[in-house]
Amino acid sequence: MRYLNFAKKNSELKFEGNTKGVLIIRFPVAGDSVNPEADLIIDLGLWNRQTRLGSTFSASTVFKLPNGADRSFDAALIQRQGWEALTPAERRKFPPIAPDFVIKLRQLMLCPCDKKKGKSI
Repeated sequence: MRYLNFAKKNSELKFEGNTKGVLIIRFPVAGDSVNPEADLIIDLGLWNRQTRLGSTFSASTVFKLPNGADRSFDAALIQRQGWEALTPAERRKFPPIAPDFVIKLRQLMLCPCDKKKGKSI
C-alpha cells in the first residue's frame, strides 16, 4: 500500500520494490532499447489475441509478487483463470500475482547506477 500511495503522488517516476521493502527507481532507457521492447509487447499481444490465453501487460504494470517484491517486466502474461481470480479492487492496484510468463530485456539505462546485478523475482 505504501508503494501505491507513493506511485499516485509521483506518477512521473517508474519504480519497483525489493523483498526488503527498499524502493528501486527505474531510470529511463536509451533510445536503442525502446524498439526491441515495443516489438516484444506487440508480438506477445498479437500472439495472445490468437490464443486467448490471458491478459498481457507492459512495463507500466507493477506486480506484487508472492515473495513481497513489487516488480514490473518489459512484457508479461497472466493466464485468464489467474487474472479472473483477482478481485476488481486487486486489479486496480498492484496486482498481487506473479505473471505466468515474463520478458525482461537487458537495456542501457541512463542513470548513475553501479554495475551490480539484481534479482528480478
